[in-house]
Amino acid sequence: MNNVGTAAERLATAARERVPCAPVRDLIGDDEAYAVQQLNIASQLARGAAVVGRKIGLTSPAVQQQLGVDQPDFGVLLDDMAFKDGDVLPTSRLLQPKVEAELAFVLKADLAEGPFDEETVAKAVGYVQASLEIVDSRISGWDITFADTVADNASSGLFVLGTEHAELGDVVPKDVSMVLSVNGEERSTGNGAACLGDPLTALAWLATIAVKLGAPLKAGDVVLSGALGPMVPVQAGDHVEATITGLGAVRAKFGKEA
Repeated sequence: MNNVGTAAERLATAARERVPCAPVRDLIGDDEAYAVQQLNIASQLARGAAVVGRKIGLTSPAVQQQLGVDQPDFGVLLDDMAFKDGDVLPTSRLLQPKVEAELAFVLKADLAEGPFDEETVAKAVGYVQASLEIVDSRISGWDITFADTVADNASSGLFVLGTEHAELGDVVPKDVSMVLSVNGEERSTGNGAACLGDPLTALAWLATIAVKLGAPLKAGDVVLSGALGPMVPVQAGDHVEATITGLGAVRAKFGKEA
């Protein structure tokens, strides 16, 4: 097995056995990280999972600086990661969960040909929803570099979509404000501008790299924009609620059973 395969197996074993593993940066560099991600996603698809969209990560300049990178990353959203507003989430599927509030773009058209900018991707957006992303790391202690998180499907876990929909124009992504509470206590605040200056900028970046990698975004895809504020650790029993201006609230409870 080559290093890409070894890294993929290390992460897959951690996910399967629910035991965090050592980082994979000893095996791969940044250039190989997406190959590891794609290998593990292919294995999940072979077992019956389906792709429902993508998530954008590393959209905060502070986090980029922390990891020594100058661009976002992305992960793949699968159908078994998706939950509805108010659902009880299976904490037993998670290792080291943290929660973020984000915008979810639902596409009405393919984004198959660039170049892309905020205006071109906006035309492909059917509507926007509030969302919670539960990020998770298969790597012990969140001891990650860019290569580690990309290989680990951009530290994806689960996601929850709100019930309210809005069209672009009724909601301006860069102007929204967000408040996230855990057990009724305000824990994170932010706004659309915290996401690369404009969540549509993040969407244009993703559309560009998705075409480059031969897997363009398609109508019906859900795209999580990247965090609007700091992520917050959570545990079994926690109730989380995020409100985003123009999009209402999205809620979830972290249960103790799968």
